[in-house]
Amino acid sequence: MFTHTIVRTPCPKVCDGITSSPELGKPVYEKALKQHEAYIGALKACGVDVLVLPPMEEYPDSCFVEDVAVVNKKCALITNPGADTRKGEILGIVDALKKFYREDQIGRITAPGTLEGGDVMKCGSTYYVGLSARTNAEGIRQFAAFMGKFGFETVEVPLTHVLHLKTGVNYLENNTMLVSGEFIDKPEFASFDKIVIPEEEAYAANCIWMNGTVIVPEGYEAVLRAVKDAGYPVLTTDTSEFRKIDGGLSCLSLRF
Repeated sequence: MFTHTIVRTPCPKVCDGITSSPELGKPVYEKALKQHEAYIGALKACGVDVLVLPPMEEYPDSCFVEDVAVVNKKCALITNPGADTRKGEILGIVDALKKFYREDQIGRITAPGTLEGGDVMKCGSTYYVGLSARTNAEGIRQFAAFMGKFGFETVEVPLTHVLHLKTGVNYLENNTMLVSGEFIDKPEFASFDKIVIPEEEAYAANCIWMNGTVIVPEGYEAVLRAVKDAGYPVLTTDTSEFRKIDGGLSCLSLRF
């Protein structure tokens, strides 16, 4: 169960965030702010407190706080983003983490290792970490060494098509995963029950489990129906402005 969440308010430069889908257009700042406020409301509805960090004006992607840290009940790890334009974002998360963790509970990924939190998925005491364009083998090695001190195992998952691991697979607890695309048949996930997402709704594979409720992006009826049919209470919230810059539900918060 989660108690705390950390989010960061989008800055006006969010319109210039990194994107692999320019055909979707640029985010509209005012709409992004409203969607972010609604997202915070959905988190609070699931029984957690929300620490809202101020905008980082110089970093368009800084609202995606999940990429700059990996957190759990025992420890926190500050990452080293693989995108050069995002490396400065880690400076903005250090003080926030110190509100919840002692110094000896906080680790760091250092160069030449790179790691982004979007590549990291926790399933019980095991972390699955995507080997991607943003997270390299050295980053995963450092991650495994740090998390191993706190009793967590790490499994590397090579990625072929997607930006981040959680772009296409997300854990809903109860041994159940939402999967799409290349993750449907990944051998690393053979032991899990899977809810397969149709290709046309692949974006909505990025749902988040919050204390028994699953938050689903608004507008993806097949995914919404599948999650409900699996027995989960659901909430929906609109993330369409963040989709334009490769962001989804999990990207917008740290949950612990």
